[in-house]
Amino acid sequence: MADQKLLTLKINDRDVQVSPGTLVIEATRRIGTEVPSFCYYPGLSLQAACRMCLVEVEKMPKMQTACTLVATEGMVVRTNTQQVRDARKYMLEFLLTNHPLDCPVCDKGGECELQDMVFRYGADTSRFIEEKIHRPEEKWSELVYYDAPRCILCFRCVRVCDEGMDVKALGVGMRGANSVIIPNRGDHLECEECGMCIDICPVGALTSGTYRYKTRPWEMQYASTICTHCSNGCKTTLSVRNHEIMRSNNRDLSGINKDFLCVKGRFGFDFTKHPERIKQPMVRRGTELYPVSWEEAAQTAATKLKQIYDIGGKDAMGFIGSNRTSNEENYLFQRLARQTFGTNNLDHHRTVDYTGLVTALGERASEAMLTMEELYQSKAVLLIGNDPTNQNPLVAWQIRSGIRHFGTKLYVINANEIKLARKARQFVKVSGGHEGAVLRYLAHEEGLLAPEMVEQLVQLKAALDAESDVAIVFGEEVSGAAIGQLVAFGSKLHGRTRYMALGDYANSRGAADMGVLPDRLPGYAYVDSGQTREMFEGVWGGVISSAPGMTAPEMVDAAQSGKLKGLYVMGANPLAHFGTLGYGRGKAQLLIVHEMFLTETAKQADVVFPAASAYEKDGTVTNTAGEIQMLRKGVEIMGTRTDFDLLRIVSHQLARLGMGKAFHYKSPAAVFDEIRKTVPGYNVAPGGLLVGEPEPMHFGFSRNGHAAYDVPVGLIRSAHDTLFTSGTLGRFCTMMESLPEAEAEINS
Repeated sequence: MADQKLLTLKINDRDVQVSPGTLVIEATRRIGTEVPSFCYYPGLSLQAACRMCLVEVEKMPKMQTACTLVATEGMVVRTNTQQVRDARKYMLEFLLTNHPLDCPVCDKGGECELQDMVFRYGADTSRFIEEKIHRPEEKWSELVYYDAPRCILCFRCVRVCDEGMDVKALGVGMRGANSVIIPNRGDHLECEECGMCIDICPVGALTSGTYRYKTRPWEMQYASTICTHCSNGCKTTLSVRNHEIMRSNNRDLSGINKDFLCVKGRFGFDFTKHPERIKQPMVRRGTELYPVSWEEAAQTAATKLKQIYDIGGKDAMGFIGSNRTSNEENYLFQRLARQTFGTNNLDHHRTVDYTGLVTALGERASEAMLTMEELYQSKAVLLIGNDPTNQNPLVAWQIRSGIRHFGTKLYVINANEIKLARKARQFVKVSGGHEGAVLRYLAHEEGLLAPEMVEQLVQLKAALDAESDVAIVFGEEVSGAAIGQLVAFGSKLHGRTRYMALGDYANSRGAADMGVLPDRLPGYAYVDSGQTREMFEGVWGGVISSAPGMTAPEMVDAAQSGKLKGLYVMGANPLAHFGTLGYGRGKAQLLIVHEMFLTETAKQADVVFPAASAYEKDGTVTNTAGEIQMLRKGVEIMGTRTDFDLLRIVSHQLARLGMGKAFHYKSPAAVFDEIRKTVPGYNVAPGGLLVGEPEPMHFGFSRNGHAAYDVPVGLIRSAHDTLFTSGTLGRFCTMMESLPEAEAEINS
C-alpha cells in the first residue's frame, strides 16, 4: 500500500490525495467534511439505499452516491451546494413518511443518526398527510427487540449478520412501504445473539433487552475498559448509572475489536449485581461459613498462614492464581508466594501453552508473535485445533474479515467440523489427540499416517509455502514439544510466519507473563536462572527458591491427600477444575479464597474474601496475542475489594506477625511501574495505554541451557467454553443464561 501511487481529487475546492480505489465518502471524511449516510458502513458491502450521501461531481449530469463512487484522478466533488442540501432535506422528509415521531421515548433518543440529520438538514414541516403504517413492536429474543415503524431499511443489520458474523439470521420481507426486517425463525431469532444488529442500527428500530426504557444516554457515565470474559481482549464501553451497568457496547469503534463484540462482551455484565455476590468476608466456624468484619478475616487468614508455615515450612502452602485478575494482582500474588513464603508451589488454570510458545520461539519471540491486527491482515491463516467462533470470537471475526477484505486464505486442521471450516480453502480432519503426529510430519516428513492424510498434508505444505505471510493460530491441542514441531515447520516456510496461542480467559496470557507458574519467574525466566532471580531478590528484598514447585493439579491432589497443608486461591476454582469429584478439600488444613461467588472451592474455604470483578478495578491485562491494555473501573460494588487491596492487606497482617515485607504500593499504577522495569516485554509507553491503544510486547527468550520444553499430560486444559458460557462467571450472567441458545449449549 505504501508503494501505491496516490491520486488527487478536489473536494469543495480542496485538493485531497487518496489511494486508488478509495470511495468518495471516505475521501471526504479524511478532510473532516461531512457527507451523511445511513446505509453506508465501513467494511460492509455497498448498498446505496438511503440516498443521503448524494454529491455533485463536475461533468456528471446528475448527483452521485458518494458511498459507491470511486475517486478518480482530477475528479471535482462538491458536497454542500444548494442542490445537495435540498436533496438531503427531501430524502429526510421521505424517510419520515412512516417514521414515528417518538423521540422522547425512543431508546436511541440523543444518539440517533436520523435525529441528528433531521436537526441538521431536515424541514420543519411535512407534505405527507397519509396515515402512517403502524406495526406492533416485536420481541425477537430476550436481548433483541424490533420496532418496524422506526426502521429506515438501511439493511446494516442484515449485512453485518450475513457478511460479518456469517450467521444470516436476518432478512427482508414484503415489498415497498411494507418492507420489514424479519428474523430467521418466523417470529424469533436463533443466532449467536451478538447484538451487532442493535449497535449498528442508525435509528431505534433494534433495541437491547438489557437497556430499553431504563435510562437516557446523557444520564449515564461511561467507562472504557476490557471485556472480562474470553482472552481476546475486546475493548468495551460500560454505560453506568448509579453504579449499575446498564449496557455495554463499542460504538466509538476503538480498540483492537473496533465495532465487534460477542454476546458475552455486549450482554454478559449483569453478574456484577447478581444477588449471590459475596459482599462480606467469611470465616469457617465448625462446618459453616459466617460473615465477619474485614479486620477479623484478615487477622484470621494471616494467623492461620503463619501457623501452617511454622509447622510445615516453605513448602507447606500452595498458591493457585487466576486468569481473570489483572497483571498487577498476578504479579503481587506470585511475589507473596515467592518472597513471603519462599515457595514456587504456584500455578494457575492453564488453558493454552503460552510458556511452550515463548520457549520454542526463543530470541525470535518478539518478531514472531502475532497481534490481532496482523491476524486480520495476514495473507494466509493456518488454524490448528480450537473453535474460535465459540472460544475466541474476535479471532474468528478477524479471520472472516480478512477473508472478505483481503482475500485471506484459511487452512484448518481440526478434529471437529467447526464453523470456520466452511470458510477454509482446505480442511484437514484429524482424530482427537493426533495433532502432534500431523505436526511431526509437517516439520520432518516422518511418522505413520494414512496415505490420504499424507496427501492432504503435502497439499497443505505446498499451499502455505507459496504464501508470503502466514499466521499460525492454535489452541490447547498443541502444547509442549508439539509447539516445537510447529515452530520448526513454520521456520521452513518461505514467507514470514507468525504465531498466536488461543487461551480461554481475560488474562490467561498475563498470568503466565507475570510468572504465576511453578518453574518460571515473571517474563518466563527459569527459577534457577541466577541473574534474573538475583534481580528480583534485589527488588523485592527476599530470597527466592531456585527449585521448581508443584503444578495446579499436583497442588490440589497434594492438598486433598494431606501432603500439602494448605492452599491460597485467588480468583480460581481449582477444586472443580482439578479436584477429585465429590472429594472437596480432602485433608487440607487451610484454604483461603478470594472470590466473587461461593464456588465449589469457596464453599470449602476457611476464609473467603469478597473480591471485585474486572469491571470494578483499575490495572492492566494482556490478551492472548500479547497486547497489553488498560482496565478502568466502571462501577463500585459495596462490600467488595480488589485483589490488589486484599493482597496488600494480607501482606501487612503477615508482616505484623514477622513474615515477609508488607506491600507498600499505593496503587496498581505503582505496581505496573515496577513490572515495566522488571518484566521483559512490558516496558511499553504508558501514553498509548492511557488513550486506549493496545501495546504489543517486545522481548526475546533464552533457554539458558535447559532442554526442550514439554508439559505433563492434562496440564493444559481448555474449558471449551461456548459463546454463552464463561467458566464460573457464566453461571451468574442472568440475561445471557436466559437465552434458548444458552440453555441448549449448557444442556449439551
